[in-house]
Amino acid sequence: MILPITSLFAGLLTLLLLVLSIRIIRLRWRDKVGIGTGESLDLKVAVRIHGNFTEYVPLALILLALLEWQGLSALWLYGLGGLLFVARVNHAIGLTKTAGVSIYRTIGVLGTFLMLLIAAIHLIILALA
Repeated sequence: MILPITSLFAGLLTLLLLVLSIRIIRLRWRDKVGIGTGESLDLKVAVRIHGNFTEYVPLALILLALLEWQGLSALWLYGLGGLLFVARVNHAIGLTKTAGVSIYRTIGVLGTFLMLLIAAIHLIILALA
């Protein structure tokens, strides 16, 4: 089965992951840090943004693919994929601006959790139907 909507968001999120990865590489070069984060707060933050992305996005894409495979409407799929993408961009912006609490980081976290929650509930309902 072809999953065009999941494929679209997997592609977009992969591009975002590459941007986050390139940022880490540039900071490593700038701060001359090969392994770990050294004393660089910027590098520590960039590594955590990347790490947080890789902790949540794979599961979210699996959930999106399962929902698409089971025939959830395109409107829901685009909504969930769009929510995830916007949330991850906001999370990265928020943590880049400040390592503390920010509106962008909050939107990122809440958006990611909301996408996961809605997707999980849909999957449970579809499984029990």
